[in-house]
Amino acid sequence: MVERSAEGLMDRARRSARAANSKKYAEDCDSTRRARSDAPHLFRPRIPLLAVRGGGLFPAVTSIDNQGIPVKTYFASLVLAVALLAPGRAVFGADSPAADAAAKPASSAQKELTALITKVQTKLRDGKKTEPELADEMKEFDTLLAKHKGEQTDDVAQIPFMKAMLYLQIFDDTDKGTALLKQLQKDFPNTKQAKQVDTTLANLAKQEEAKKIQRSLAVGAKFPDFTEKDIDGKPMSLANYKGKVVLVDFWATWCGPCIAELPNVLEAYQKHHSKGFEIVGISLDQSEQKLRDFIKTKNMPWQQFFDGKGWANKLAATYGVNSIPATYLLDGEGKIIGKDLRGDDLEQAVATALAKK
Repeated sequence: MVERSAEGLMDRARRSARAANSKKYAEDCDSTRRARSDAPHLFRPRIPLLAVRGGGLFPAVTSIDNQGIPVKTYFASLVLAVALLAPGRAVFGADSPAADAAAKPASSAQKELTALITKVQTKLRDGKKTEPELADEMKEFDTLLAKHKGEQTDDVAQIPFMKAMLYLQIFDDTDKGTALLKQLQKDFPNTKQAKQVDTTLANLAKQEEAKKIQRSLAVGAKFPDFTEKDIDGKPMSLANYKGKVVLVDFWATWCGPCIAELPNVLEAYQKHHSKGFEIVGISLDQSEQKLRDFIKTKNMPWQQFFDGKGWANKLAATYGVNSIPATYLLDGEGKIIGKDLRGDDLEQAVATALAKK
């Protein structure tokens, strides 16, 4: 009885530590949260706040929930974040249409579109995210475009661009969204938006392919095996872990949500490794030395796959990963028994799976 009580105290202490860790990362994001609180953000209701992270050839954004807790890091181009119009603010780099807006006074079209976007986002925050629920705002896009008919400017071209983003990102209507982008390309051929259409559609195709792969990796499905070499040149394959409960973890050292979740992953490993629990890491890092230093400092003894390609990581592409952390918990036969488990949910799922062995 005393032993059980002591274990309970330890568990509560560990939970408090994890909560403190999440709170600390949220505080680190506070300056970003304040800086962006007045700007319209990406048309994704479940991603109310985005913090730019990563950089280099493979930029990323981190989604933060309403409590300020990091949730996921997304490949920026795959979520089409460049579609944002933030008045006087370049959201994802100097080559976006919004970037030029920062260099000149806002036009009437830009001001009117910003007001419309604000209306849309208010409804999204209220949980209204279907086309019928946003019918009035969709009509306003058309009214606004008609008002500025004949104006061949980037600010006016942004109107149909944003409407297309709604169909692509909120209504999940690829056909309508694609048609709007192609019409934009035809009607505003010399604008920045028109010149980005081909790239946007190519990224959309990648996103759709990733979704297709992700849908196939449902709970109960067999997780496809791979044969590679880990960061130390040793053979790496899920077949080597047959009979074990395995967590396949797509992550990176620069991914805030991944680092915030790491204490839970380490705790589950330390508690259950001796009973048959293994982890296979797939790192989307680009710096091998940074990865090596990190896993040594954090005492992460499991195998890591690394190819230095960031979001273009070979295995990430194979499994349709466009946001991290992305995790799959596999049973001894390689079947998926859990996806994206966090905190206590991960530890409990591992314990349950091991109990069935």
